[in-house]
Amino acid sequence: MAEKKVCLTIAGLDPSGGAGIIADIKTFSAFGCFAAAAISSLTFQNTTGVFGAEHQTGETVRKQVAAVMDDFEIAAVKTGMLPTREVIEAVADTIRERKAGNIVVDPVVRSTSGFDLIDDKALGALIELLFPLSLVVTPNTQEAERISGMVIHSPEHIAEAAKVILSMGPRSVLMKGGHFIDGQKATDYLFFADGTSCKFEADLIDSNATHGTGCTLAAAITANLALGKELSEAVAIAKNFVTEAIRTAPKLGRGHSPINIPRVAAAFGQQTGKLAE
Repeated sequence: MAEKKVCLTIAGLDPSGGAGIIADIKTFSAFGCFAAAAISSLTFQNTTGVFGAEHQTGETVRKQVAAVMDDFEIAAVKTGMLPTREVIEAVADTIRERKAGNIVVDPVVRSTSGFDLIDDKALGALIELLFPLSLVVTPNTQEAERISGMVIHSPEHIAEAAKVILSMGPRSVLMKGGHFIDGQKATDYLFFADGTSCKFEADLIDSNATHGTGCTLAAAITANLALGKELSEAVAIAKNFVTEAIRTAPKLGRGHSPINIPRVAAAFGQQTGKLAE
């Protein structure tokens, strides 16, 4: 059997299990990777909303990450909710010191229910310290607007905002949420620093099962990078994975249902023979 690839997620804990650390762990495991995790914040949330959070200190997060990196060879790292400048500094310093690669930054700034997860000071630190270390940044439309300072209403606006974000240092940016513009397809756009780009389309599914979709997509990209996939292929696989997880969502909870990572993992495993080993 091939050596197990280790993926590390640094993100918040969603106790309802649909997003954050738990979604990342499920997704890493679905692709046959070994999941390690460092918790940046304990959130109080379920499918109906986020009601608060208790953040970890930068030193607490640093010690978690350092302990994992001291023991394992990390094939890829995904960051999610990093709530304070102190935490972001600790994460960026540790990644830089350990020369970690395949860094996927999911710039989680606001929950689906409208709860602000980081303030402007933390967002500035994320841009300044982590974007330049990242292989790809994965904002949705609302996050891209806040990061770029632009209003996005067209594919042209998406390209312009991506150019602004790329100027902040990442090697590429995946602009998610094109369905808010044309309403026909679930469209994402991947832009590279060299000026090239590609588009990913899937069926737009009319569903409220959207809890944790962004976390899962970024985690699936991370897992596939760890497995040696090129970024564009990793994005394509991840998008297909999330689309099917939405399509087969279990309709749990009274709000935005979590998606169906376990069922899709089993289906992908039957198709490829490589997943969920």
